[in-house]
Amino acid sequence: MDNRNLIIASMLLIVTACGCAAGRNELAGQPDSAGFLLGLWHGLILGITFVISLFTDSVSLYEVHNNGAWYNFGFLLGVSSPTFITKVTRYEAEKEE
Repeated sequence: MDNRNLIIASMLLIVTACGCAAGRNELAGQPDSAGFLLGLWHGLILGITFVISLFTDSVSLYEVHNNGAWYNFGFLLGVSSPTFITKVTRYEAEKEE
């Protein structure tokens, strides 16, 4: 019976993971779409945007009307930059001691 439960749980996990796969963005690459700088800005304000999005439906975390890879790169850079800056600052402070 344990093997059967394991197989069922594995199949459910696989089906659920497939449902989370990214699809094609129909709005990508259209004129006046969000680019690198807007992606960077959206990444930097992600924390604030998340809190606001909990209380309103008119705010979303990610701009779907974007130009593709450059927006994604800016968004990723914006999300990760506070962590990078914090680590560099700590490293410099430890180095001075």
